Amino acid sequence: MRVLVAGASGVIGSRLVPLLTAVGHDVVALARSSRRTSALEALGVDVVVADALDRDQLLAAVRRAAPDAVVNLLTAIPADINPRHMAEEFALTNRLRTEGTRNLMEAGRRVGVRRIVAQGLAYGYQPGAGLANEDAPLWHDATPRPFAPVLAALVSLEEQTVAAGGTVLRFGHLYGPGSAYAADGAFTAHVRAGKVPLVGGGNAVFSFTHADDAATAIVAALDRVAVGALNVVDDDPAPLHTWLPEFAARLGAPAPKRAPAALARLAVGGWGVAFMNRLRGADNARACLTLNWRPGYASWRDGLSIADAAGTQAGPSGSRPDA
Repeated sequence: MRVLVAGASGVIGSRLVPLLTAVGHDVVALARSSRRTSALEALGVDVVVADALDRDQLLAAVRRAAPDAVVNLLTAIPADINPRHMAEEFALTNRLRTEGTRNLMEAGRRVGVRRIVAQGLAYGYQPGAGLANEDAPLWHDATPRPFAPVLAALVSLEEQTVAAGGTVLRFGHLYGPGSAYAADGAFTAHVRAGKVPLVGGGNAVFSFTHADDAATAIVAALDRVAVGALNVVDDDPAPLHTWLPEFAARLGAPAPKRAPAALARLAVGGWGVAFMNRLRGADNARACLTLNWRPGYASWRDGLSIADAAGTQAGPSGSRPDA
């Protein structure tokens, strides 16, 4: 199958492209500018250049690529997110998820694309008890203001993808090489410096997804017709007050301090407080069954390993890939 990957140089894309070629797919990477082509070409894939927000440019690029399938990983998320400025920092990503997706869907229709897989988000569910499956409502009730446009853009992406007969993979908190949780990632640096407190108890439940597991789920989704959204997360959702102290200990960093929500709101804003206290974990049962997929990193305890935190990428269950 000839697969166009939009967002091929990102955290997921950089793990996905080699995997797609390894299993026999013919890969075409979409690059925003010619400056980004050399690294992608080094992976042995074709590259087409277009700005996803430029409709005519994108239509021409997809026509040249002539793909059978499209993987939509379009984002422009900053490496280090300031929760007080989330609306501004996600503005371009919101446009890519709305306008960019619309342009990509139109381009795909014109060339007869048969399969579409898009990157969604598994921590946008309405807060509540227990894990959320795909039928649970998204966070529409009292949504923190900075998160509202992000959620609206995600809803638009999902609606457009499903209308085109595609699959939305709702990934959890993404970690692995190139992510904020990597050895050189922004979040890891903040934890090492003792700058990530447990706000208001740290009761948010995190469902993690390793970038390699995101990639294997995409490959599985390309082989199956599964219209709709699926939670692609690990098997071990955990509250912030459980995993953050353990991650800090593995880094040799100071134990996270505790901060009252009212005081922390001044530093991280309403969304920062909600992010640390109200997120709901996600259930992956439907994705496992529908895609015949299992996470290689069944727990964040395997993926957020001592080796990875120290700068060596660990494999599943803490093993090194060359071991």
